[in-house]
Amino acid sequence: MFKLELRVEILVHHRRGMSIRTLSREVSCSRGTVRRYIRLGEKAPSVSYSRAERSSKLDPFKAYLSERIEAARPKWISAVVLLKEIRDRGYTGGYSILKEYLAPFKSRPAEPVVRFETEPGEQMQVDFTFIRRGKSPLLAFVATLGWSRATYVRFYSNLDMASWQEGIVSALTYFGGTPRTLLFDNDKSIILDRDAYGKGLHRWNPALLSLAEEYGFIPRVCKPYRAKTKGKVERFNRYLKESFVLPLATTFKQAGLVLDVVSANAHIGQWLQDTANARYHGTTGEIPAHRLQLELGTLLPLPRPKMSEPLLIPLRRVVPRESIQHPLAVYQSLLKEQRV
Repeated sequence: MFKLELRVEILVHHRRGMSIRTLSREVSCSRGTVRRYIRLGEKAPSVSYSRAERSSKLDPFKAYLSERIEAARPKWISAVVLLKEIRDRGYTGGYSILKEYLAPFKSRPAEPVVRFETEPGEQMQVDFTFIRRGKSPLLAFVATLGWSRATYVRFYSNLDMASWQEGIVSALTYFGGTPRTLLFDNDKSIILDRDAYGKGLHRWNPALLSLAEEYGFIPRVCKPYRAKTKGKVERFNRYLKESFVLPLATTFKQAGLVLDVVSANAHIGQWLQDTANARYHGTTGEIPAHRLQLELGTLLPLPRPKMSEPLLIPLRRVVPRESIQHPLAVYQSLLKEQRV
């Protein structure tokens, strides 16, 4: 019962001569509560009845939001993503009312941000982040240009040197050039022996060195236990999981499917083009795709592709590939659902 309703009921019964004991039984609350409302009378604190009854533009979408929140648990779909989803379904309200509504469902402290700025064409941070472990693992190779913040993503089922090589080549092709350095984490398939030839002089995987020579970049590695040196790509990993992987995996889950490598790669291209690289970046205040056009002039031109290499589509013309992991009708229904 609303506080306003309780207050009114108590005052009306009291005015009609009902005793406090009887009133307490009638409204199912303690005698102390009854006495307090009587003492306060018209000045009693209340929740506005009109506000409780007032309709909200968000009301028709609360059931959908609840389904998405429950399906995503124990993880969380960000308010920005949910806003886009319900706007696609006809929501015309603002972001603030949605954020206020979602606040009770979520509470998480913000992580500290470590920023290390580089000049255009200086650095690309690369990383593999685990989306799912176990019998059917899902990993994402992520590459972010330090200055423009333009980012490339490709999904894999395993972490080995072949995946690193393909990811790097695909990223450089996607961006349209090679930066001066590539910054890695301390992955064993990348760096075989730290400080093998002296402090800061490491023994790299020969396959990586061959690739570095062909494409013209210098490999660098973070200091041990200092993965946050790669702050740009680390922050994007979280953004990728919350804004792309989790919403898509939740959609697949609601359809009785599990997001796999082929499916994720089928959808990531369009998301990179329309969302990740088209958004205003929180640090630069600019759109990564626009900054990339300026950074392109500082990147080393790519070597001529070998005849055996697949043709990769650069950032300005990304087109997602359709998956055949599941029946095409399933994907068509999922895509239709996301666009409704």
